[in-house]
Amino acid sequence: MASKKVTAVIKLQCPAGAATPAPPIGPALGPHGVSAPKFVQEFNDRTKNMERGLIIPVVLTVYADKSYTFILKTPPAAVLIKKALKIEKGSGNPLLNKVGTLSKKDLEEIAKTKLPDVNANDLEAAKKIIAGTARSMGVEVEH
Repeated sequence: MASKKVTAVIKLQCPAGAATPAPPIGPALGPHGVSAPKFVQEFNDRTKNMERGLIIPVVLTVYADKSYTFILKTPPAAVLIKKALKIEKGSGNPLLNKVGTLSKKDLEEIAKTKLPDVNANDLEAAKKIIAGTARSMGVEVEH
């Protein structure tokens, strides 16, 4: 089987089940000859069982014949932390203003969710990475 020639790799972050061909998706795909409405339809079909509106990173590989494949990644750690704490955004000044406290249980749940995509060998290392993200957002982490 001959492999197809890859012409582009596009990374996007789209809301699960609610993506539209409007910017930023349409303009990112247009120059590569990919049909934005077709991609949006496939993306929404694959993410319809996820929580609606949760940001999902996508890696889209475009081939020379204008066909494409895409891989869904796990949501960014910051998005999962905000969801766990039910906050709108992190702190503008994380050293002085704390916006919440992440429990050990929540930290472990987020680390388990992110494990396939995070650069860590085990759950403990993943928990340290997530804890670092939380601290940079002004969120305290239980020890």
